[in-house]
Amino acid sequence: MDGLDRALETVGPRLRALRRKRETTLADLSAATGISVSTLSRLESGTRRPTRELLLPLARVHGVMLDELVGAPPTGDPRIHLRPITRHGMTMVPLTRRAGGVQAYKLVIPADSGRGEPDPQTPEGYEWLYVLNGRLRLVLGEDDLVLVPGEAAEFDTRVPHWFGAADAEPVEFHSLFGKQGERAHLRARPASKIVPHQTDP
Repeated sequence: MDGLDRALETVGPRLRALRRKRETTLADLSAATGISVSTLSRLESGTRRPTRELLLPLARVHGVMLDELVGAPPTGDPRIHLRPITRHGMTMVPLTRRAGGVQAYKLVIPADSGRGEPDPQTPEGYEWLYVLNGRLRLVLGEDDLVLVPGEAAEFDTRVPHWFGAADAEPVEFHSLFGKQGERAHLRARPASKIVPHQTDP
């Protein structure tokens, strides 16, 4: 048995431990990833060989890097090495590594991403978007919106939604994604104290 086979053998126990730590059922995980319950069960038991296509959505939902799922050895460098994931014409950079809770991503949609035709999706969860650069087109239910840098949107992802570049320029934005019932906790800036104007005697 080579190193790769040994690493893949440990994926099942890791997946099970991550799911139990998040107190998530196989049915919940299936709804969040689109992977059938039977496939998830076989992955955890080790009777199904894990593939990149199966591990990517699981890593996203659990908020871990692929290296953690396959047991890649640590490099000794304490810094988080953000490894981009490209899919559906977008580049996603995970900004969080902890399991459970709200997950943060930086997303970049290039000008030639091919995401010109809306294809609304309805995964279960809650999402918060903040545009950094470019113009983001957000189709949310019956609404067709364009967000510019500095604008944000939050929505229940069970509402059919899709996003892409609003024009021929690339767009860059942050996304916070949590399971149903989890939202970003935003703290408003306290009002500044009003200093009474003093007049000269």
